[in-house]
Amino acid sequence: MSRPPKARNKALLAYCELLRSDGERATTIDAVAARADISKGGVLYHFPSKEALAEAALEWFREECEHDLVTMAEAPEGPSRHYVRTSWTGGSELDTAYVAMLRLAQSSWQPAIDALEWVHAAWLDQIRSEVDDKFAAEAIMLIGEGLYAHSSMPGEWSRGTFARSIDQLLEQVDRLKD
Repeated sequence: MSRPPKARNKALLAYCELLRSDGERATTIDAVAARADISKGGVLYHFPSKEALAEAALEWFREECEHDLVTMAEAPEGPSRHYVRTSWTGGSELDTAYVAMLRLAQSSWQPAIDALEWVHAAWLDQIRSEVDDKFAAEAIMLIGEGLYAHSSMPGEWSRGTFARSIDQLLEQVDRLKD
């Protein structure tokens, strides 16, 4: 399988980054071209519309999620600890694609809403594979979601607060699993 053209990847990444920083309405073809440092024609060659960009972002998101689900299932520490521990880290390709889907979902784009519902259910299923209590599994997922929300806040205030307690939170995860 051949690698996608570099300009295509730059445009897709620029689109997702703009969704994160500026929202769906401000993410125009012109803005994508400027952010990717390629011509508008270069963007349109690969993505003839904003809808085509959104579809490509959706495909990339699904690929990243599939990879994450495999990694989560194979994690030596188990899916629950893996989910909580990795919820704290941002800046990954999954994070970029995830936030792009969040922003598209906020603009009521149904494919993004469906994709987010799919991955949240899949992550929860992974956690439930080792946690019998339904509500304990949900609590573990919500711990991860809370960490993710705090890790995406601007500045260091919340990272400083919760970074010191990640090991203790993972111990709580272990108690919830039992």
